Parts: sequence; structure tokens; C-alpha cells
Amino acid sequence: MSQTQAPEVPTIDPKAVPGIRGALIRYRVMAYLVGTLLVVLVLVGMPLKYLAGDGSVVTWTGIPHGYLYMVLIATAYDLGRRVHWPWGRLIVIALAGTVPFLSFWAEYSARKDVQSRIRAVEDVADAS
Repeated sequence: MSQTQAPEVPTIDPKAVPGIRGALIRYRVMAYLVGTLLVVLVLVGMPLKYLAGDGSVVTWTGIPHGYLYMVLIATAYDLGRRVHWPWGRLIVIALAGTVPFLSFWAEYSARKDVQSRIRAVEDVADAS
């Protein structure tokens, strides 16, 4: 029988770890901010607009969400470039900012992945 091998995760340069940590923090802040604005927009703003005729919450959350979503994409790209994510993962993370609550899952997934990669680099450095 043939055994399938797990794809090898690209290694990270130990000198890049501080920059990766900074990129992760920037991404996490943007993911939470964009996700919170989207949840408020969909769960509060849209019902108020269509049931009560008040579109002010949509205006005050929708416009910032749109602009900050572009910043989220930039921070996700920056983080992904630093940890060598494949394009598919970057696209899924970028699209997560358009579905309520999904940006929180994407942030959790990205954080776990990046922290495990950092730990692997630090373990190798400690063993040397």
C-alpha cells in the first residue's frame, strides 16, 4: 500500500518571528473589528432599517465595515505572506469578513496555525 504524506509546512526564519507576531496582532484586531461591525450591521442595523424605518445604524456600521474590510484583507495578506499560506487559505480568510460570525472562526483558525508555526521555530531554536 502506498502511504500519503502530509504536505510539508514551509519553515519560518527565526529572525522573522517578531514581525509575524506583529502581523498576527494587526490581523486579529482587524478581524474582531470587522466581524463585530458586520454582526451589528446584520443583527441590529438591518432589522431597524426594514422593520422600524431607521437606517442610521446601517449607515454608521456599514460604511466603516466596508473600509475596514479592505484593511482586513491587507493585514491578512501581510500575515499570510509572512507565514507562507497558500492562496486558497488567504481567499477563505478574506471572504470570512463578509459572513457574520465567520471572521471570528477565521481569526481563531489563523491564530492557532500561526502560533503553532512560531512554536515549531522556537522549539528548533531551543534544541540547537
